[in-house]
Amino acid sequence: MGKKGKRESSTPCPETFDPLPVESKTPETAVLLLNSPEEDIVVKACKAIYTFAEKGDENKVSLLGLGALEPLCRIITHNNKLVKRNAFMALGTMATSGDVKNALKKLDVIPSIIKQLSLEEDTVVHEFATLCLASLSVDFVCKVQIVDNQGLPPLIQLLSISEPDVQKNSLEVVFNLVQDYKSRLMVVEMDLIPPLLELLYSDFPVIQHLVLNTLQKVTTEKGALAMFRDKKGFDKIMDILNNVDFSDLHSEALQVVANCLSDSESIHLIQEDGNLNRLMDFLLKCSTPEIQSKAVQCITQMAQNSESLKLLCEQKVEAFLVDLLNVADVNVKTSACHAVAAMSLHQASKDCFRDLGGIPAVVQSLNSNSSINKEAATQALANLTYSNQLNAFAVYDAGGHEILVQQLRESCPKTVVSSAATLRNMAEQEVIRNSILSHGAMQALVEPLKSSDAQILISATQCLSVLACDNRAREELHRAGGLQLLVNLLRSFHKDVLHNACLAVNVCASDELTTMEMCKYGALELLQEINQSKNRRSRVSNLAMMRLLHSNLSVKYSLTGHLASTDIITSGFYDTGKSCSSQRILTLEELSTEPVNQHRPIIAINLTTEKKKKEDKQKDEAQSESVTEKPWSMMDDVSLQTLIKEANESILPLNDEQEQFATLARLVSEAMGGAVEMEKLHEFPWMLRLSELKFQLQSNVIPIGLISRGIYCHRALLFKCLADCIGLSCTLVRGEYNRAWNEILLLQWNPASQKSSQPRRFIVDLMHQPGSLLAVNTPAALQYQTI
Repeated sequence: MGKKGKRESSTPCPETFDPLPVESKTPETAVLLLNSPEEDIVVKACKAIYTFAEKGDENKVSLLGLGALEPLCRIITHNNKLVKRNAFMALGTMATSGDVKNALKKLDVIPSIIKQLSLEEDTVVHEFATLCLASLSVDFVCKVQIVDNQGLPPLIQLLSISEPDVQKNSLEVVFNLVQDYKSRLMVVEMDLIPPLLELLYSDFPVIQHLVLNTLQKVTTEKGALAMFRDKKGFDKIMDILNNVDFSDLHSEALQVVANCLSDSESIHLIQEDGNLNRLMDFLLKCSTPEIQSKAVQCITQMAQNSESLKLLCEQKVEAFLVDLLNVADVNVKTSACHAVAAMSLHQASKDCFRDLGGIPAVVQSLNSNSSINKEAATQALANLTYSNQLNAFAVYDAGGHEILVQQLRESCPKTVVSSAATLRNMAEQEVIRNSILSHGAMQALVEPLKSSDAQILISATQCLSVLACDNRAREELHRAGGLQLLVNLLRSFHKDVLHNACLAVNVCASDELTTMEMCKYGALELLQEINQSKNRRSRVSNLAMMRLLHSNLSVKYSLTGHLASTDIITSGFYDTGKSCSSQRILTLEELSTEPVNQHRPIIAINLTTEKKKKEDKQKDEAQSESVTEKPWSMMDDVSLQTLIKEANESILPLNDEQEQFATLARLVSEAMGGAVEMEKLHEFPWMLRLSELKFQLQSNVIPIGLISRGIYCHRALLFKCLADCIGLSCTLVRGEYNRAWNEILLLQWNPASQKSSQPRRFIVDLMHQPGSLLAVNTPAALQYQTI
């Protein structure tokens, strides 16, 4: 190996001999002679095989076919040093062929080779033994064999001898071995760093490159990095970077620097030694694309550390990076985007990149033909816009949101994740959110919602939670098939996916229509199952279920048997009775189309006035002129409208709240058959009247205003409905066996203290003494609640 190049000739042998006459014409004879009992014949046979093998891979494969490999592997341990040396020359040369290497792996020759690596052995043996190991060590099984047979210590020793070919081959073996984690830990304990640092000053570039590549690998381990610091390794690397004659080494040197800059202790030492300023001078002055790219990677590593990140800001590195975002070389731009992403974890840098005009340059990279560049740019935008609305507007002004929406359909998982994250950050501003939606974001989100990648699902559902805050967005999501996909995610056993799916369901359950659609897909049943599981339930899953129920009071009342005073009954509410948690509750439209049966009737609330019905009819006709099938609508309930009018006229003028409740109770009682004595309750013909209504209407659904004979559950529902209509506050609670009641909260005046006492809860009697208020938990109240 000549200086700065390749070895020109092997070390000459002290013994010389004439080549075999069969050298070039009959290699078969040379192979046969390897088994000769005469040592001088074996020496000449090995030399002939070496000469023949040197001429090319075809000859090496030919020798393999002639059976040269096994006898060569045997005689490399020969007592005759000349036989051993020539055998190694032949074997090492043949081993550089892929076919020979594969055959050699099966012969278990590695232990024999390692035994010949002692420092006392012939240098030529060292050279060709390590050449043989260099070929074999690219294979994982061979790596294990080399390590298990204690091959590392002699290889590391050979790095210190003066023969450059031995150094090079030994370095190649070590480099191949340290690709594996366990070997990296072992070489640190074997004091590998010092000989590597010595070889940095080798006259041969191939050795210097191998040293730097090996250092780059081993300094990923803390132990090796600590030794590298102790041995002043960074000083030596800086010497290389500051030497223009070593410009061909700068790329690999910077990779070692990047490892140092990922470690806090190394950064402190570099700063104390004054090397940080030297490094920054080099990084900010480099001009070739390859070195610029590696330099920026160093900046990215520094930015991972909070202290060194501040130093970068002090050096005004942001301006340097913005310049690199605009260069032509795609690798430089990609590295710059990675650095921007890393530095944008620092709030001041986020603002600086915006002020320097860096955001439009990053957005421009979204149009790159390079998927790696797009991925890096998208990650940079995600970090730039996180908790920074000015940056979100800068991306919006540059048109970035339009491209990001398109990228939700990309095949690269990291690009999709970062695109959704950036859109989520930007959508916190209403004007941006509306624009994002106008470019089809909800339809685009459907694709990532189909993914099996957990990170994609997490980012997509987080984005969905921000975008789905208005009716239009939720309608678009439903039309695109996204609601069912979202509900399907409630089946996930990935903690974070489930958590964010529940949050998205919570947001989507903001209107009754979307809630009903999610319930059709089994959202309630899935959430109930989740909330019954010790491992899967959470505050968020419970919140999602409560939100679904809050937006669908009919289902809430059916499942929980309770409506709070804040749960306001509106048109379309219906009571199906108590439902099992495992069964899906049908919609009112579905229930209305079922044949009349013998089950309890469904009681429906229709608050729509005639004027409102006409307006809705005209609107429906205008929107669906092409639809021939008449849309389903609820049955009219004129009687309920009359009761609401009467309640407004007779109750609202009253000044005493207790009297208002009592008057309303009497109105409800009169509408549903009047007071019924407790002892004669069994004679009250409420069931017969309901059966007659079902037959007359030919429907299982009965408008509540048509019930002229109603019991506890019907009266309590009507009371709650009328109270909500006129602004009185009460609850609705279902009991057993058709029992239901309303609870109210009243302040009572204390004449003695001339102050109101603490509020008390009362049950309103609607059945036996209409208008009576029964204090909760008293015998009278308990009797009203039970049989």
